[in-house]
Amino acid sequence: MKQIALYGKGGIGKSTTSANLSAALAEQGLGVLQIGCDPKHDSTRMLMHGTWIPTVLDLIRERGGNTLTTDDVVYTGYRGIRCVEAGGPEPGIGCAGRGIIATFQVLEQLGAFSADVVVYDVLGDVVCGGFAMPMREGYAEEIYLVTSGELMSLYAANNICKAINRLTQRPKCTCRLAGVICNAKNIEREEDLVREFAERIGSKMVAYIPRDRIVQLAEVNKQTVLEYAPDSAQAATYRTLAEVVLTNTALTIPTPLELNELEDLAFRYISI
Repeated sequence: MKQIALYGKGGIGKSTTSANLSAALAEQGLGVLQIGCDPKHDSTRMLMHGTWIPTVLDLIRERGGNTLTTDDVVYTGYRGIRCVEAGGPEPGIGCAGRGIIATFQVLEQLGAFSADVVVYDVLGDVVCGGFAMPMREGYAEEIYLVTSGELMSLYAANNICKAINRLTQRPKCTCRLAGVICNAKNIEREEDLVREFAERIGSKMVAYIPRDRIVQLAEVNKQTVLEYAPDSAQAATYRTLAEVVLTNTALTIPTPLELNELEDLAFRYISI
């Protein structure tokens, strides 16, 4: 079983990338399980044709964890992709990371982790204990950073590198950085900036996903790009990413940048 996680700043396009990656993997006949680890619980919505599936944390609050079945928490979407949403606490109450911890406990109890590929879609604005759990507890073994060329997006990606670096010092930790995915915002020289950032942290840019209106059109139609426009250039980009994920063996322990180094790097790519 291959277990990968996509981490990145909120709003950077992790869920869109994760869903289309899962769709591309499923096209190859692989069994895919996608787990949304974000309180917004929107990771699997396009795979479920717009349906907001119940979150594990909501079900635990309503019924208790010991009464849940696999059918309660795992839903089948596009091309047989199995979908789970961890969910989060009521706004202003509790810890969002707790939803991830509770979800993994329930999935373990139900024996629901079986798949050829497990895709974790994880919020990366902060890497607290809960959000770091997929890495810390050996679930996610290959970490991909989703970022644009925006400074705050790179800042979040750099913070995730710090978490990976720290966690790999634990004897039983198996997570490694597998690469950087540039989800473009059409910033000048963005591809070169993200590529250099990836190299500076000891990794590589494994995919450049251009900004394309077809993504928004697919989402309005409650579908992934792979389903809505299977012959589009954007769909081909996601298929290429899937090939990279399946064959990538260049796993590293990242060396995060100091804040002044990150700012200097971003400044060099800004035209004044």
